[in-house]
Amino acid sequence: MSRTSKLSLPQRIGRHFRLYWHLWIMAAPALVFVLVFSYIPMWGIQLAFREFDPEKGLTGGDWAGFKYFLKFFQSPLFGEIMGNTIRISLWTLVMSFIAPIILALLINQIASAKIKGFVQTITYMPHFISVVVIVSMLNIFLTPGSGILGQFFGSTSLLGSTRWITAVYWISEVWQHVGWNSIIYLAALSSVDTSLYEAAKIDGAGRFQLIWYVDIPAIMPTMTVLFILSMGSVLGVGFDKIFLMQNSLNLPATEVISTYTYKIGILNSQFSYSTAIGLFNTVINFLFLITANFLSKKVTKASIF
Repeated sequence: MSRTSKLSLPQRIGRHFRLYWHLWIMAAPALVFVLVFSYIPMWGIQLAFREFDPEKGLTGGDWAGFKYFLKFFQSPLFGEIMGNTIRISLWTLVMSFIAPIILALLINQIASAKIKGFVQTITYMPHFISVVVIVSMLNIFLTPGSGILGQFFGSTSLLGSTRWITAVYWISEVWQHVGWNSIIYLAALSSVDTSLYEAAKIDGAGRFQLIWYVDIPAIMPTMTVLFILSMGSVLGVGFDKIFLMQNSLNLPATEVISTYTYKIGILNSQFSYSTAIGLFNTVINFLFLITANFLSKKVTKASIF
């Protein structure tokens, strides 16, 4: 039996902190940030089950049970809001997952280090453009008749069309973040043993076969983990961009859970109702995350917990 195993739990904890205190000091700001802005606010979740009373605070109102959840489920807008959220989320999720993989595989095929670095820089620079600027660019480029892209669609306003607004949203999302999201796949590809490529070439493998039999298996664990994490935001359409893209013409196709919650809670002061909607959204995302992790663990033996 080792010396460490003979120590009691408090002694082991004390020994751990004596050895790694400097690491805990480095991690302390991040831990405090998560505690203050992620865990402490969870105390207010119970507002979804209470009648909000400004005089009594978040937890002092009368108990309402599942009243506001049922109100949301029975709302005439429930089907439209859920349909819009699922449609926009799934398109964005799928395309934002596939595009970085394809880009990373293509960049990895570039032999010149200078050209590869240039392509990487050009593709991930849009990630640092603010959402407000991106939406402004969309409005300028897609202006019917005069925009760089809008002139090809005649009098059709893509930003005002309930048919095309989803495509505009996810295409702009992919364009903005594809380069940045591909970095982690490029890092995984850089660790592939070069002898695997040489052996495959000796066996007569072409460029496509190298990608299929060497590159993709190498990044498969990374793909699995990122896919599981992305499932935690299946219904998580970002508020800022979709809200900025909304107008009176495309509203029937762009009203999602996040924007509806903002309008109900902040603009109409229905705090209990908006909290219930937000909690419902979070629970659904959590269930998708757990399910994806369970299935991945069973099928591929890879999971995040």
